[in-house]
Amino acid sequence: MSRLAYVNGRFLRQGDAGVSIEDRGYQLGDGIYEVWAVIDGKLADAEGHFVRLKRSLGELQIDMPMSREALTVALRETVRRNRVRYGIVYLQVTRGVARRDHAFPTVPVAPTVVITARSIDRDGAEAKAAKGVSVITLPDNRWGRCDIKTINLLPNVLAKQAAKEEGGFEALLVDADGLVTEGASSNAWIVDREGVLRTRDTGANILRGVTRLSIIDVARQAGYKVEERPFTVAEAKAAREVFVTGAGALVMPVVRIDDSPVGNGHPGEVASALRAAYIEHVTQTAV
Repeated sequence: MSRLAYVNGRFLRQGDAGVSIEDRGYQLGDGIYEVWAVIDGKLADAEGHFVRLKRSLGELQIDMPMSREALTVALRETVRRNRVRYGIVYLQVTRGVARRDHAFPTVPVAPTVVITARSIDRDGAEAKAAKGVSVITLPDNRWGRCDIKTINLLPNVLAKQAAKEEGGFEALLVDADGLVTEGASSNAWIVDREGVLRTRDTGANILRGVTRLSIIDVARQAGYKVEERPFTVAEAKAAREVFVTGAGALVMPVVRIDDSPVGNGHPGEVASALRAAYIEHVTQTAV
């Protein structure tokens, strides 16, 4: 079956879909994106993603391209037409089409809206989580507004490629103080030697991960102590457990950092339990 894309109000075969070469997203990276996990054909953590979408658009002074109700219909229909039961749906909104100039268009233009959806092999994802993944560490050289989910992702792309070339799943980014900020496409967590779950606070130039926020709630409801507190690479390597979270990864246990095994080199009990609890939570609450 051909994959279908939603482009400015129309559903098109993905191979036939396109936008203007003068779209500011293509020319200048002037746009944002959002990704929902799809569980049983429904949008996971829908509210959190809509809140972050509105915030990102506001930070770039781009108008919401349509009402939330209309956007929800478009997202769901893209999922349905692509027959995605387990996977992701991707939304990109750019400022729109205008003559290339760094400043915003003098006459406002309509935002460009693109939505795509694709399936993820659920059995494969569970097998990967059961085995655990390796990560590498790299200096965080991104711009100073990582709180905006912008399509300007070149540093993330280079970090992800470096991890891939090392046989890793993800790159953990490290700031000038030696503290882990987040992953190239995920939020980073440890279970420290005292059994406390720790993840970086959102005031530290990291993305306000929607999955991250849900995991905080799920973990606390399960009785775990959670602190939004930074940790060093050395603390991560010495931790009981390490894992990353995101709409694509959900909760993914990390078993190796650079050349150092984490814990006993196998996925830990906390990460595995949180993955199961998170999936149950979003299965019940997805829309």
